[in-house]
Amino acid sequence: MDWQLILGYCIELYFLKGQTNLSLLVSFISILQEYFTKKRNRMNVTLFLILASVAASFYAWNNRDVYSKWMLNPYLINKKNQYYRFITSGFIHADYMHLFFNMFSLYAIGSSLENIFMMVHGDMGKFYFLALYIGGMVLADVTTFFKYKNDINYNSLGASGAVSAIIFSFVMIAPTQTLSINFIPMPAFLFGILYLGISYYQARRSTDNINHDAHFYGAVFGMIFTVLTIPNCLPNFIDALVNWRLPF
Repeated sequence: MDWQLILGYCIELYFLKGQTNLSLLVSFISILQEYFTKKRNRMNVTLFLILASVAASFYAWNNRDVYSKWMLNPYLINKKNQYYRFITSGFIHADYMHLFFNMFSLYAIGSSLENIFMMVHGDMGKFYFLALYIGGMVLADVTTFFKYKNDINYNSLGASGAVSAIIFSFVMIAPTQTLSINFIPMPAFLFGILYLGISYYQARRSTDNINHDAHFYGAVFGMIFTVLTIPNCLPNFIDALVNWRLPF
């Protein structure tokens, strides 16, 4: 049973068999347990994070009380010490498209980056990769916490900070590889410059409901983490930029 079959079966449970809330979660966990029991030595952290995010989002969508309790609410974190929200908010999403784009971005880069960490650190590479993801998730929301800790009406959710950390870790390791914004291909380092610039600008404007601060600081964390954990990352990054040439 591969991961596509696992994901497909969980979607079937939700849409065709009408299993929601606890029954959906139980079904999902049993399938996940079977998968990792059979392939324990080949566990893919990227796959686990995607499946966990899908399961958590579906469960929260069908339980509004859980949805409310799992969102990032800086006021409640500040007043009631509900620090778990830094984690739970990173696994739930606003809607299907929000979930799809974050998980697609994680899928597109995550496995390759995870393999790079394993090449450098052996089996510990998986833990470094997981630390990168969770660290980006939490630290990306720290500035949001201080900015809105007295605003009871502010809420945010999603894995954007964590995914940004993953993307920019890849940018530091392979700055001349091709990434894209709105399907426009460009070198990863140029993608990074535009992404950071747009996120910073939008965060200052605050004219939409997107937590652009999480995008920005997740990306910054991803770059710093990678420089500290991948030997010669920064010299190799600079060398790649110095030797990069336009492809025409």
